[in-house]
Amino acid sequence: MTDSFFQALDSRLGLDRTPEGAPSATDFLVLDLPPVVERFATDFDGLPEVVIGFAGARVLVASGILVRGMVVYGILVADQTIELVDIDLDISTDHPD
Repeated sequence: MTDSFFQALDSRLGLDRTPEGAPSATDFLVLDLPPVVERFATDFDGLPEVVIGFAGARVLVASGILVRGMVVYGILVADQTIELVDIDLDISTDHPD
């Protein structure tokens, strides 16, 4: 994960759980992030391209244990490692009608 990933995560989730029950960034890192990392590691080429025709950047849209939904962006860098660079989370508890 890059610094920008952690900055995005910290801006969306705080250091502590909220009184309303929203998870902390640490909660997310422990419970929801490992399957995301695994998916990028094992199925990078199977994930949708962020920009069609640019195979080096992929996106994962998923639900989590703690969050209703997430969008995670990863890029393949020169040494063939994958870096997670950004994340957006839906931590709402509202349910659509």
